[in-house]
Amino acid sequence: MKVALDATYSLGEQLTGIGVYSRELMHGLATRTGAEWLWCYRSNRFFAGRRLPPQPRVRVRPFFNSWTPACDIFHGLNQRLPKRTRARRMVATFHDLFVMTAGYSTPEFRERFAAQAREAASRADLVIAVSQFTADQVHSLLGVDRGRIRVVPHGVHPPDPMPTVPREPVILFAGTLQTRKNIARLVEAFERVPGPWRLVLAGSTGHGASEILRRIDSSPARARIEVTGWVTDEVLRMWLARASIFAFPSLDEGFGIPVLEAMAWGVPVVTSNRSALPEVAGGAALLADPLDTRSIADALLTLAESETERLRLQAAGWERTRLFPWSRAVEETWRVYGELTAP
Repeated sequence: MKVALDATYSLGEQLTGIGVYSRELMHGLATRTGAEWLWCYRSNRFFAGRRLPPQPRVRVRPFFNSWTPACDIFHGLNQRLPKRTRARRMVATFHDLFVMTAGYSTPEFRERFAAQAREAASRADLVIAVSQFTADQVHSLLGVDRGRIRVVPHGVHPPDPMPTVPREPVILFAGTLQTRKNIARLVEAFERVPGPWRLVLAGSTGHGASEILRRIDSSPARARIEVTGWVTDEVLRMWLARASIFAFPSLDEGFGIPVLEAMAWGVPVVTSNRSALPEVAGGAALLADPLDTRSIADALLTLAESETERLRLQAAGWERTRLFPWSRAVEETWRVYGELTAP
């Protein structure tokens, strides 16, 4: 069996959730025998892909928008498929559809995204959705029959060994500083949390960041808020080891990898009661209404004031992450390929 994957988004240091997913899936599947793997890079990333260390059964190929290479299965890892194909079967992974449901991007990007999503959904033999929430949106917004959708969740790698540095009175957010992540309300909610608690916002800037940064600068708690900008994985792990609360009150997520990562590092989580986040948290986090600043503040205060509750959620989070190893995503994706190649 020859399987081609769109590997374009797996390159670089500042990986999004889609990039992390692509890299984990590619490297996990490459260990499988019984298949030859083609890692396909769009023209602007092809030579960077060629420079990666060689792996058994993996070949690097250029990938142009209008054609796939000849293969048994082509897997679009970013809810996109080429217009023409030489693949016998095609799979498309859908991570989220928030671009189609709210004003988190420009109208031009929204129109282009929607057209690509509709085309990929219509042409895929099977669609992989990373959560049941996303699966429901693929069905309702794109008209994909549920019989063509398979739910394969993202995963997480727990730290090994678990760090033993002391926890500090730090509330950590990790992700892009953009409108969809609801940072302005998080800052307003944090203003009700007394010192010595600090808020650390770790991530690069995105859509709506200028308004968010102005809100931070005008906060009466500004002296207790740290904006780090983009951080390396090593620095993020340092913050996850030190933080006592992880706050992720996002307005819309197709999955929510940061929630699992925080749980894996033993950080009690406050997150939203909407989109895919309750599905991912599974009762191991405090849920708040992301549109209600008081609800977010009450959840933060509950954890800030109760070490017992923090320890309870820490244990629950560790147990929850055991259900989401990246090896599960690899195994279930391999099973999808098997469905398409079965005689």
